[in-house]
Amino acid sequence: MDAVHASLCLCDGSTAQLSFSVSEEVDKGTVVGNLAKDLQINVHDLETRDLRVVSGNSKKYFDVDLKTGALFVCDRIDREELCPNTAKCSLNIEAILSNPMHLHRIEVQIIDINDNAPSFHEKEKTFNISESSFTGERYLLPMANDADTGSNSVKSYKLSPNDYFSLEVQSGGQHSESAELVLQKSLDREKQSVIHLTLTALDGGKPARSGTLKIVVNVIDTNDNVPVFSQPLYKAHVNENAPSQTSIVTVSATDLDEGINSEIVYSFIKRGNFNPEALFSINPDTGEITVTGKVDYEENPAYDIRVQASDKGTPSRSVHGKVLVEVIDVNDNTPEIIITSLMSPVKEDAEVGTVVALVTVTDKDGGKNGLTNARILGEVPFKLKLNYKNYYSLTVDGPLDRESVSQYDVTIIATDEGTPPLSSTSVIPVYISDVNDNAPLFSEPVINVYVKENSAVGATIFTISAVDHDIGENAKVTYSSLDGISKSIPITSVVNINSETGDIVSLQSFNFEETKTFQFKVQATDSGVPPLSSNVTVNVLILDENDNNPTILAPYSEHGSVNSESIPYSAEAGYFVAKIRAVDADSGYNALLSYHLSEPKGNNLFRIGTSTGEIRTKRRMSDNDLKTHPLVVLVSDNGEPSLSATVTIDVVVVESMADIQTQFRHVPIKEESFSDLNLYLLIAIVSVSVIFLLSLISLIAVKCHRTDGSFSRYGAPMITTHPDGSWSYSKSTQQYDVCFSSDTLKSDVVVFPAPFPPVDGELISINGGDTFTRTQTLPNKEKVRVMMHKTQGFQ
Repeated sequence: MDAVHASLCLCDGSTAQLSFSVSEEVDKGTVVGNLAKDLQINVHDLETRDLRVVSGNSKKYFDVDLKTGALFVCDRIDREELCPNTAKCSLNIEAILSNPMHLHRIEVQIIDINDNAPSFHEKEKTFNISESSFTGERYLLPMANDADTGSNSVKSYKLSPNDYFSLEVQSGGQHSESAELVLQKSLDREKQSVIHLTLTALDGGKPARSGTLKIVVNVIDTNDNVPVFSQPLYKAHVNENAPSQTSIVTVSATDLDEGINSEIVYSFIKRGNFNPEALFSINPDTGEITVTGKVDYEENPAYDIRVQASDKGTPSRSVHGKVLVEVIDVNDNTPEIIITSLMSPVKEDAEVGTVVALVTVTDKDGGKNGLTNARILGEVPFKLKLNYKNYYSLTVDGPLDRESVSQYDVTIIATDEGTPPLSSTSVIPVYISDVNDNAPLFSEPVINVYVKENSAVGATIFTISAVDHDIGENAKVTYSSLDGISKSIPITSVVNINSETGDIVSLQSFNFEETKTFQFKVQATDSGVPPLSSNVTVNVLILDENDNNPTILAPYSEHGSVNSESIPYSAEAGYFVAKIRAVDADSGYNALLSYHLSEPKGNNLFRIGTSTGEIRTKRRMSDNDLKTHPLVVLVSDNGEPSLSATVTIDVVVVESMADIQTQFRHVPIKEESFSDLNLYLLIAIVSVSVIFLLSLISLIAVKCHRTDGSFSRYGAPMITTHPDGSWSYSKSTQQYDVCFSSDTLKSDVVVFPAPFPPVDGELISINGGDTFTRTQTLPNKEKVRVMMHKTQGFQ
């Protein structure tokens, strides 16, 4: 049998009801379920949200592990102690999460284990049976008790083998069951005057447990008729809390004998844990049963009473009867209001819906008498929200203002549905705490401070001031700086801010050659909890002139020496060539550098990032490009007047990457094995490329075949390739150069000019740069790009 089991159900729109089950007597630390998993909460959030479990019992049986979210057993659980004489046993606990507050009801079913054996109150039972008794006569046996329930309770009885009696067990449904001795063979006192038997009670556990009772049968004669009740079962009703001596029912039995052998005496039979004499009495002469004790519906809704009718013969003969007394519930219990998890005080900025307290309303009555309703009396900014059955949450239902009302006495009234209804009230004091809701304010968001160069060290250059409308600690303002002049120069090395007065004091004599202007922020923070703050930007302006040139950083040297970089011929547009880095001793705009490329006229192969200094190619190489490109990089600041520095770089075009690697062979290269994944990728790329090229050739061939016959007179077409991977389609009159870039959405067709003079002076764009008229002479082998529409066929 599984020790634990969990399930989740939604009891209403806002509260989750978790159900777990655990066997009784499990070891401490046994995990019942995982609250983090069932409530779908990240395990790392359990501590910050202060997950805890609250039990309505005086004893805490479960706890939660905040590291794993596991709900585990922390104390011994005895089902028989928790739920005596009940078939179902459960413990209700509450899982509470903070930030925000959430409540989850948890019901833990306690599963019974077979830890109790059946037992009889008597060790020995004696029967005086006349030898004239008829076969088939029955004798009621004591009932065995088992504290376990369900399948672990008493399930069967066994009688030791004998020649005279058999055992018959009759089920009494939900009330009880009876074991009876049945006489199977006439008794003969002369043969055997005393018969010893053993009754064994077995429960349904695995393995089964048992208890025994010794039975002594004394065989006697005389008085050969037994009393007979007028009916096998008597049913009666009695109101709860009925006054003493209230008559319930009268039982009646008759005896066919005459004289003293027919006179009947009535009595109760004590069975198991229940002794009818504790609550009822029976008149031994008349058989009238009356109330003598307090009949409580909440303790027992029905009583199964066994009565005995015995004659006065010698020996006496008796018979037993059954009386079922049902108790009618009356509304005698007022609802009970239990307040748990009270959060007080409540912050005045608490949002609507914030849980203030958990309220449980219980009523021990049954039926309508046990149904309750709860509500709040008066007008308060709170409401009572029904979570599940009789579980409520007291939540915030409106704005709170501690300055107006610092305490609310919330009165809750609970009323049952009995006739007449009973009610009870409970007052919950809710205190409202103040919050720091006003931040310090500056008169303006930006403050400009002008400081003369070479001002005296220690002079107060400005006084910051902020106003906070709160009072007390919430209005006490302190000042501090937020950032520095730069990452390497903290503001605390330049100026000092008095945290109490806001005075800004210079710590050095300012020199414009070192600093023209610097900016920092001052934060004003109050002493509230949590503290509130506001910022103001302080601009310190120092006037001076721009007298520092930019300086080129290694590995490149300034103008006067030549630096060299190499790129492959197959480099694509955007290929990284080099990065120029420079610094300027000035600050502000005087140190804001921009990079420019001074190129020879007609060279548009390279570009440089104005702010980054990265040199990249603007397009792919062509056969007409030079093999060596001298580049002059101009680095300028933004001062007035602007100062600059230059550096010269010769960019050499090589045939392959191997040539570039040869130049840097002194750099160690970490060899990496060519993985299977790279091999598969290479095969896939080559396959797709071959298929694409074959398709392209076929398409061009079909197009050429369908061309007007007038073109054929200029000669057969010819397809050639170029080192950059492009294809050319040529005829005697014109040539098409088909280029495919790495961008799958673009395809270009480059047209060579025809040898005959053009008709008109249309403009043709060369690589997106300068334009020429069709009447101009183009450079040898210069490709003229005609931008075509993007098509899905060339992807």
